Amino acid sequence: MAANLYEKNGWLGVTNGMPIVGDVAERSKLIEERFIALFTDMSGDRNPLHFDKAAAEASVFGGLIVQGGVTSGILNAVVAEDLPGPGTVFLGVEWSFVKAVYPGDVITGRVEILEVRQDKPICKIATTIRNQNGDVCLKGTATTFTVPLNNK
Repeated sequence: MAANLYEKNGWLGVTNGMPIVGDVAERSKLIEERFIALFTDMSGDRNPLHFDKAAAEASVFGGLIVQGGVTSGILNAVVAEDLPGPGTVFLGVEWSFVKAVYPGDVITGRVEILEVRQDKPICKIATTIRNQNGDVCLKGTATTFTVPLNNK
């Protein structure tokens, strides 16, 4: 019987339950220059636009910028902590990076539920990241999958 019930509602046991189309969650974060070095330790990305102040200042960006992974990372926190919530991972993303993020910026990641499958814990979400001025830095969509967690 449990298997049959799972087929009807793939969201059983998911920490936050099944989201509703239109649900929204946001998180904000001050981007510190040290995040560049931390991300480089993880990824190996040593692009001069992130480390060479003279080269970055002479570029179209006018100063050091953080890696795209630092920028998009806030969306990992929003989906894993807030909406859909614990147990959520990205299955796919389609993002456009439309404005650079600089150390000292405060970015806000926002997700909005566009579609929810009832038979499987899968959502399509709209994603945006804005800076403290309201400028869009990243926009796009993503597909998420949420698994039930054993919270013993």
